[in-house]
Amino acid sequence: MYPQQIIDSLRHVNYPGTGQDLVSAGMVEDDIRISGFAVSFSLLFEKNNDPFLRSVIKAAEVAVKTYAEPNAEVTIHAKFRQTVQTVKEAASAPIARHIIAIHSGKGGVGKSTVAANIAISLAQKGYKVGLLDADIYGPSMPKMFKVETERPMVTTIDGRDLIEPIEQYGVKMLSIGFFMNPGQATVWRGGLASNALKQMIEEAHWGELDYFLIDLPPGTSDIHLTLIATLHLTGVIVVTTPQDVALIDAEKGVDMFRNEKIDVPILGIIENMSYFTPAELPDNKYYIFGRDGGKLLAERLNIPFLAAIPLVQSIREGGDEGIPVALNYGHPAQKIFDDIASKLQ
Repeated sequence: MYPQQIIDSLRHVNYPGTGQDLVSAGMVEDDIRISGFAVSFSLLFEKNNDPFLRSVIKAAEVAVKTYAEPNAEVTIHAKFRQTVQTVKEAASAPIARHIIAIHSGKGGVGKSTVAANIAISLAQKGYKVGLLDADIYGPSMPKMFKVETERPMVTTIDGRDLIEPIEQYGVKMLSIGFFMNPGQATVWRGGLASNALKQMIEEAHWGELDYFLIDLPPGTSDIHLTLIATLHLTGVIVVTTPQDVALIDAEKGVDMFRNEKIDVPILGIIENMSYFTPAELPDNKYYIFGRDGGKLLAERLNIPFLAAIPLVQSIREGGDEGIPVALNYGHPAQKIFDDIASKLQ
């Protein structure tokens, strides 16, 4: 069994009060757990004295056994919208004046490099900056900040045990990479990954922040939806490279955030690896991946174009060595990231 089978099964159950199926009515919570034949999930009701509660739960159990797995051992929890809303309101209290997600439609375009350098550039301007490495399956921030061996401690604040972020270069940071052994793969279902991220947001001692940056995983997934539901995003920066195969996915990302049910502002597009200039020929530009693809996409979608970042060896070396180029004052690339940070002020 897998979660989509459970969801499809529950489409066969209608809530008597509205006539809608449970999925369309938004009654199925994102907490489906499957272990062998054991299945558990929650259904969301308006109030705890709902007259249809018992009959709907029984019908949902029958549906799973009928349409997914006859031998399923089904456990269904009832949640109530009033309680859930109270929790969401508490969780969505802003942890920073500006909460900005860094997104890419596909991997390998330098999204994490951009996020790390923007965070450092903002910190260098005197802002209090937090950075969440939300790329659960490919966390890279511990290496980029040269803190791979660090392990966050737990501190008690007002009776609550909170995770203490790791601080480096003036940036407070949390990553799933801090809780994994080197080389260990994160083999998690979407629900578990989403819960881990929520814990790093809601159960961490971030303190007062001016900017909270989120390095999102590439693509569009339930992790993105979880973060959008958990935080009030100020906006999103989309990172792409100039070639068509990257631009296609970047546009899909823009479309996701512009969806009327999500409606998160796009702060701008950054075109990474725009061109290559050899050190011995400083006046030459070689457009290895195509020319102006990100800029033209920004113009077509009516989105600000924040920067064109060249393909520079020192940017890659800075990330690999854990000393991002934004720390190299006066370097041409440092000036680019400083300019991006200024545009976010």
